[in-house]
Amino acid sequence: MKLAILTIVLLNVQSIFLQTQANSWSQLAKVTYKKVYDPLLGIPVDQPIFSKEIKNLEGKTISLKGYVIPTDGYKSHKEFIFSAFPYSSCFFCGKAGPETVIEVMALEAIQYTSEPIIIEGILELNATDINKLMYQLVDVKIKS
Repeated sequence: MKLAILTIVLLNVQSIFLQTQANSWSQLAKVTYKKVYDPLLGIPVDQPIFSKEIKNLEGKTISLKGYVIPTDGYKSHKEFIFSAFPYSSCFFCGKAGPETVIEVMALEAIQYTSEPIIIEGILELNATDINKLMYQLVDVKIKS
């Protein structure tokens, strides 16, 4: 009986983990924006307002499946942009929102590929520095 209960508990924990991993991009999409005047730029800019669900992920390890968007040529990178969509349909091409990209700081260089990969790291939120993306993933390692 104890073994059956333990098995059920472990399966539920695994299911929750897999669900969290699969839904990370959809969780990060739960952000809204407000216009805030930026004195340095002299114009209003969009400032993210993170949902409670997103705030609960801050400082936690999350996994994301997506695409490496190189910032310095097609080689190995420790710092790069990671996108939910391929390069041809990502935020920087005007085909997706800012919630679909994240700045990555990897522990070791990750080789560029045009194929999707899964990465894991600690989520950091940025609502104030307009020179950075609103999401950062630090201490990143490749999962697949």
